[in-house]
Amino acid sequence: MKTKVAVLFGGKTVEHEVSVISGIQAIMAMDTDKYEIIPVYMTKDNDMYTGSSVGDIKAYRDIPALLKKSQRVIMVNEGGRVQLVPYPAKLLGGAKPVDIDIAFPVVHGTNVEDGALQGYLKTVGIPFVGPDVTASAISMDKAITKAVLKEAGVPVLDANVYTMSDYEDIDAVAGDIEKTIGYPVIIKPVNLGSSVGIGIAKSRDELIDAIDDAFRYAVRIMAEHAISKLREINCAVLGDENEAIASECEEPLTSGEILSYEDKYVNSGGKKGGAKSGGSKGAGMANLSRKIPAELAPGKREEIRELAVKAFKALGCNGVSRIDFMIDEESGRLYFNEINPIPGSLAFYLWEPVGVPYKELLSRMIELALKRMRTEEALTFTFDTNILANARLGGKQGE
Repeated sequence: MKTKVAVLFGGKTVEHEVSVISGIQAIMAMDTDKYEIIPVYMTKDNDMYTGSSVGDIKAYRDIPALLKKSQRVIMVNEGGRVQLVPYPAKLLGGAKPVDIDIAFPVVHGTNVEDGALQGYLKTVGIPFVGPDVTASAISMDKAITKAVLKEAGVPVLDANVYTMSDYEDIDAVAGDIEKTIGYPVIIKPVNLGSSVGIGIAKSRDELIDAIDDAFRYAVRIMAEHAISKLREINCAVLGDENEAIASECEEPLTSGEILSYEDKYVNSGGKKGGAKSGGSKGAGMANLSRKIPAELAPGKREEIRELAVKAFKALGCNGVSRIDFMIDEESGRLYFNEINPIPGSLAFYLWEPVGVPYKELLSRMIELALKRMRTEEALTFTFDTNILANARLGGKQGE
């Protein structure tokens, strides 16, 4: 009997469209001999829809029309089995609930990749692929990630964090950044990916603009020194906190000083090196102009791959994550930049060069999720007590 996999994509996030591409890429590459795949589109209101067109990328040219011919569903745990149940329910002639065995979130950004969706899935009681609640939340918070990895011995750049209350006096924020970091400085939302809201400043005017832009997308932002002669190197990791392996390394090619959203998802420059577009799989992050493998000395390549695995394990990740590094070409120093706990295109293009086809990568991710489920099932989460039998609350009834 095939395992029923609900692939979730979309969601209430600025990376909604990227997630749709990544999700449908994964659906097209999955092993249909082993898995029965149920595409589940999450709208920008986080409503879930299924239907015959939900897995068709062309249908997303007109999303309102797609929703009209699709079925809204909710997840319900009925007797230990999780179902996708039509909502609202119809007394006669309605669609029937569909049993699912495992959820496969292919989502990016706030509200879906940051532990919120993972917490929902855990509460419903469905095993799911990828990082758990804690790892998702930590990995999507750049400030907490830095703290955890600094403790683990992974090199990171120090950073200042500012909140909305600080933003009330933006000149004071700018002054603090100038005093403690100086120029050039890079400003980032604390909990977003895909280079959204990120800017480099070399003057007070540019700094004010960068702070304003970052606070459009997040309630906390961070500032760190911008490396002038920067080389970016990315590496993916597959596994869990106990055992993990690293992919090939890549060097993304930028059109400016930083890798922008347009570089990642809009521009479709040709790839260099061993990357292949794979037809429809060439969209999204797989369409980024890059060198695979990155031109690195053997020792530096292994250093990066080892640090990627170390960071992945320290953060407690699961499935596939992509770790982005920075090399300061003036000093030669290597720094962790950020982790993408559920990367665009699931970073399949980094695994094919080391002999792991996309279909096999997806199967391994599902197997890791089932392994985690078996481990958690062996743990004790409840025990019987008589506390409620003897409970007494003070005050009058109704107060």
